[in-house]
Amino acid sequence: MEELLRLLAEDAPGSELARAAGEDAVARDLALRIRAGIDASKKREAELSALVDVARELASARDPGAVLGTIVHRTRSLLGVDVAYLTLYDPARGDTYMRATDGSVSAEFQQVRLPLGAGLGGLVAETHKPYWTADYPTDQRFRHTTAIDHAVGDEGLVAICGTPLIVDGAFVGVLFASNRTRRPFSRDEVSLLGSMAALAAVTIVQVRAAAETAAALEQLSAAHAGVEHAAAAHDRFAGIVLSGGDVDAIAAALAELLDVWVVLVDASGNELANAGQVPGAPVPWQESVSGRLTRSGDCWVVAATAKGERLGALVIGGADDLSGADQRIVERAAVVTALVLLFRRQAAEQSQRAQADLLADVLSGSADPRTLTDRLRLLAPQHRHDRLVVAVCRGDHSGVRARLSAPLEDRLVLSGPYGGDLVLLFTRTTAADLSELAKRTGVTIAVTGPASWGEPLVEAHRQAVRLVTTMLRLGRTSEAATPDDLGVAGLVGASEVDVRMHVRHVLGQVLDYDTQRGTDLIGTLQAYFAAGQSPTRAATTLHLHPNTVQQRLDRITTLLGTSWQSPERTLDIQVALRLHTALT
Repeated sequence: MEELLRLLAEDAPGSELARAAGEDAVARDLALRIRAGIDASKKREAELSALVDVARELASARDPGAVLGTIVHRTRSLLGVDVAYLTLYDPARGDTYMRATDGSVSAEFQQVRLPLGAGLGGLVAETHKPYWTADYPTDQRFRHTTAIDHAVGDEGLVAICGTPLIVDGAFVGVLFASNRTRRPFSRDEVSLLGSMAALAAVTIVQVRAAAETAAALEQLSAAHAGVEHAAAAHDRFAGIVLSGGDVDAIAAALAELLDVWVVLVDASGNELANAGQVPGAPVPWQESVSGRLTRSGDCWVVAATAKGERLGALVIGGADDLSGADQRIVERAAVVTALVLLFRRQAAEQSQRAQADLLADVLSGSADPRTLTDRLRLLAPQHRHDRLVVAVCRGDHSGVRARLSAPLEDRLVLSGPYGGDLVLLFTRTTAADLSELAKRTGVTIAVTGPASWGEPLVEAHRQAVRLVTTMLRLGRTSEAATPDDLGVAGLVGASEVDVRMHVRHVLGQVLDYDTQRGTDLIGTLQAYFAAGQSPTRAATTLHLHPNTVQQRLDRITTLLGTSWQSPERTLDIQVALRLHTALT
């Protein structure tokens, strides 16, 4: 046995483990199972690491052709298949066409088109769901056509797995992994291909958007090709966008080019970015500003508009006059700013949709936990998910997500609508942290947890739903609370109760005072309630002067607050006293 443990620690192969076990079949089987588990963990870790590397590589790619080549090459390497290829959707013809391959040797295969519903790829394109087969030529689940079967046969493909590329609900294409010999695809491999497809789809859309931006900027430059200064500004703005720069970089470039100060405001007039020597006075802003540069007092103002929507405005100052070329540069900067703001909003909306989809899958409790964990690591790699606080917001929660404070935003892991409520998952967050949010937005927030990823989190959400329903029935609106904050009502609505923690929540300050000072305020409380809340009768029971009892009650008021003798609080305190007595 010691030899087996040593070999396991040294990462020995299975053959050496079997040899060391000798005739001991039980030890051999156990060692081989441990070896297999270690190998599986290493494989999953390697796959996640590879996905991160792929994401970095795709993020740095700008040429559409290079992006597609990278996708199929890394897919082939990651899944260890003979051929990887990618088809793109042609909305004009209603089919998909081969766009990139890796490992392919057939010219006919590289030019094949797949009608929707035809073949494995056509079925993926039609249904937007992954399909796979260990032996495509004989698999009758798919509608075989002469053209597709001939191209597949010319390439010599047997096993095929395809998964759709979808962004914002729009079908982009299909990513395939295939083998020239019979090979079953495991669900882990299909999930891995799906992760690659998700990265590929987002990257393709982003590169297309960057290319469209570059094209728009090129058109603007061509319209003013005779103006050297405008051309230089165009190149500057194009470089900022294509390098992933944000609106603050555009404002800084514009301020430097024209030697002015620049303020970018959103559609409500809130400042988003500034550059140069901006004056302390509020910048001028009117919602009627158009896409043409206009004078407003000592400043110039132009709207940043995209798709017919006014996303904000650039306010320019520090210049008595602007030449025609300079005015065109400002208007060009407004166009580029609008595009960047639109991309930023689309990215945020896409991220929120992805979070909402993952949250719904997690809370339904029906999806594979390992797949959900992989998706969470891609969406929120900076957060741990072993102690998550669940916050269920009920009421008009349309503006809650946008009004999170910076500390809460930093601790937010996932958010999204579920069951008519807004559900937020945080790390290191309490009901007290969320109380101000509840007051500002008017929603009622139930807080439970922390809970670990999986079934404990599902149960914590169910408890929060019961809690928020109880809060509304009790009239506890526009506030945040835990089950302990509701006292007896919270205990009734909870599926499990930590009695000691509940007692600490209600009586902790009094218990700590007694421990630190050697007093018996808890005994005074018990006698006080036993005497029908009469200090005089309590003094008789305790053999104390009534003034002494009153002084102790005053101290309790200091510790618990002035409302501790209200009917609702006294019930909670009496229950906590009973529980405390039962525990001691």
